[in-house]
Amino acid sequence: MGLEEQRREYRFGRLHRESLNDDPIEQFSLWLNQALATTMVDPTAMCLTTVDSENRPWQRMVLLKHLDHRGFVFYTNLGSRKARDIAVNPRVSLLFPWTAMDRQVIVGGTASRVSVAETLKYFLSRPRDSQLAAWSSRQSSRINSRQALEAQFAQMRDKFRQGDIPMPDFWGGFRVEPDEIEFWQGGEHRLHDRFQYQRTESGGWEITRLAP
Repeated sequence: MGLEEQRREYRFGRLHRESLNDDPIEQFSLWLNQALATTMVDPTAMCLTTVDSENRPWQRMVLLKHLDHRGFVFYTNLGSRKARDIAVNPRVSLLFPWTAMDRQVIVGGTASRVSVAETLKYFLSRPRDSQLAAWSSRQSSRINSRQALEAQFAQMRDKFRQGDIPMPDFWGGFRVEPDEIEFWQGGEHRLHDRFQYQRTESGGWEITRLAP
């Protein structure tokens, strides 16, 4: 069977304007809780798109670690490609691919660093080996081998064998403050339901149905 013959119908449900919350964060929280209640793998995973100084986009999966009305938070090495891109162009996009529910959510907004206090609180909540991994990997830099990475991890484990592990100064978080959020629900015959929230000058949200 060729790729052009790979298809299925989307029959999970419909999305109606009258069922939408006027606040997109509240609507997102509802969908997120529904995703968390399923058996899908990594419902908090989101595809982060950044654009570098030469206007080259790049995507990667990261995990949503906090959500409130200020925005969507993730953490990373501050020397990583994503962090370097954000430093020159803070405009980013997030995609939550909840395909098991025939849903996706796209977020467009501006990324900015979260406070040191917020970052430290999250870092201290991580498993010890995850804290060690943050020290062991200079994310996005070139390495010679897997063995070199594992050797660095072992060195950090020995270095911080006693007591708490301090937070690296090259590790931090970003909050994406949204100005646009789209909710997509797959529909039969490719007649999908799409609703776009756009932030208004007054700080509220305008909701528009989009053609599929």
